[in-house]
Amino acid sequence: MAARFVSRKDETVRLFKSDILEFWSRVHFSVPLILYVPVVGWLLYSAWTGGSLSHGWIVGLLLAGGFAWTLSEYVIHRFAFHFEPRTPLGKRLFYLFHGIHHDYPNDSKRLVMPPAASIPLAFLFYGGFWLLLGKPRVDPFFAGFLTGYLAYDMLHYAIHHAPWKTGVGLYLRQHHFRHHFQDSENGFGVSSPLWDIVFRTMPTGTAGQAAADSTATRAPETESSQKAG
Repeated sequence: MAARFVSRKDETVRLFKSDILEFWSRVHFSVPLILYVPVVGWLLYSAWTGGSLSHGWIVGLLLAGGFAWTLSEYVIHRFAFHFEPRTPLGKRLFYLFHGIHHDYPNDSKRLVMPPAASIPLAFLFYGGFWLLLGKPRVDPFFAGFLTGYLAYDMLHYAIHHAPWKTGVGLYLRQHHFRHHFQDSENGFGVSSPLWDIVFRTMPTGTAGQAAADSTATRAPETESSQKAG
């Protein structure tokens, strides 16, 4: 079986024949901040000035939402992004959503979620939490959830592009690089290894070898270069 192609450069491959779809598949890392920081602010303002919740409840729900994101991040990465489809269509959709990131992990325009995907998901999650928690509790909870998502997106970008050499940043980089370059069947936490520890999916390998592998280029698979759209 041929080794999977893994680029070590900040480069990409065209995904869609359509120029419009191709344009919307790429996004600058600042776009999620521009979109969702005002939403977080509005949700917190609405909760703070609404008078129905005490300040303690608002802070508690905010923290609970952030914590809920960490579990959602793990579950989505493990069971959706690493689902193994069997049909040609399923394989193509998987490649569009996540496979390309494993082939081009340093592609700076495909490290954060594009609005075409994140906005519908945001509405879906907000609606689900509204049904579960009701108004007004959903607002500070979802503010925390969105803050967790933004932290994930920014950390994911920084893991691949910031020159971290010490501290928490280096640890998260090593953890994520083990997932990319040594053990893609484990290590699904990006912003935190918490749920990898809980569910015993810590990636194998060593930090030094992961760093070395991240600079190695492997032979490409022909299937990964197929275009959609």
